Amino acid sequence: MKDDPITELLLWSLAINYGILLVWLGALAWFREPVRRLHRRWFRLSDEMFDAMHYGAMAVFKILILVFNLTPLLAIQLLD
Repeated sequence: MKDDPITELLLWSLAINYGILLVWLGALAWFREPVRRLHRRWFRLSDEMFDAMHYGAMAVFKILILVFNLTPLLAIQLLD
C-alpha cells in the first residue's frame, strides 16, 4: 500500500512538521538573543517567561505532530 495517497500525505506532513520544529529549535539555539529582542519589541517578557513559552509551545507542537501525523500513519501501516 505504498502508493496510498493518504500514507504519502501523512509522511510528507510528518517530515514538514518536524522540519519546522527543527528550524524553530535551531533559531532558539543559535539566535536566541536576536529572537528575544524581536519579541521584546512587542511583548514585555522576562527571559524565563520567554524560554518557558517557547519550549512549552514546542512541546505542544510535537505532541500535535505525534497525534495527528504519526499515530494515523502507524495505524494505516498496522492495517496493511
